[in-house]
Amino acid sequence: MNGTGASTAALRAQAEAAANALPPLTLSAGPAAPHFGHGAHGLRRPGSGEDFWQYRLAHEGDTAAAIDWRRSARGDLQFVRDRERQVARRAAFWIGRGAGMGYAGQGTAPGGAGESKLDRARLIALALSLSMIRAGERVGMLGAQAGTGAVQASRMTETLARLLPLPSDIDSPDPTSVRRGQVIILIDDFLYQDKALDAFLHAVSGIGSGGIMLQILHPDEEDFPFEGAIRFETEGGLSHQTRDANGLREAYRTRLSLRRTALAEMAAQAGFIFGTHHLGQPVSQALIWAHGALTAR
Repeated sequence: MNGTGASTAALRAQAEAAANALPPLTLSAGPAAPHFGHGAHGLRRPGSGEDFWQYRLAHEGDTAAAIDWRRSARGDLQFVRDRERQVARRAAFWIGRGAGMGYAGQGTAPGGAGESKLDRARLIALALSLSMIRAGERVGMLGAQAGTGAVQASRMTETLARLLPLPSDIDSPDPTSVRRGQVIILIDDFLYQDKALDAFLHAVSGIGSGGIMLQILHPDEEDFPFEGAIRFETEGGLSHQTRDANGLREAYRTRLSLRRTALAEMAAQAGFIFGTHHLGQPVSQALIWAHGALTAR
């Protein structure tokens, strides 16, 4: 695979192998999804649903069918067995397609054999989707219809395999795509800074939803291994020339650290969990983190 496209069969095979190494992923009502869980999930207040919530005293308007006669037989009062109100929940994936997500390392030409950040993002997203589908959860891309089962697994595979980097670095999730009941998985390098991501997180927070944000970088972007005279060119067309790349290393690392701190704070304020991953690490490391974050209580 590379940043210009992915073989559907190869992507599916890799994702199946990665997903099979994990238990089926049942979405939780924990920190990553404060109000929402498998198919329909409890809101911890009475309403329609299958799970017992609490007993309460019967009041005028309750029908005879609503009375729990076994509980009421213990005394002189009549009780109603309330069930927990539930809401349908679904996972919504968004993969950043800014030009920088096509980066696959120093000297890697467009269309080369190296794994790009977008390649890794596609693999992580599909493996998580397959793991959720195995648990009966509904999944889909942000802004598209969610589903489950073999048909949706194939649809997610095709959609993710066709994702291509954009000509510029500007890409962000659409705030108008946010819906109640979504657990949102954002995967990007999050290096481009503008107000669009803030607006999206604000929209998610406003409806009491949440999710995870996974930052994916190349080891070059983590370590800044460049030395001497060098010309930096971004996939989005920006350039910078220096005679002392080594002298920029500490300043770069400091700026990256500050960016991550800001992203973690933004995520926490919006009900998201923020994590990081780079291509030098096994994909299983990102999947284990995401699995834990999405099932945390």
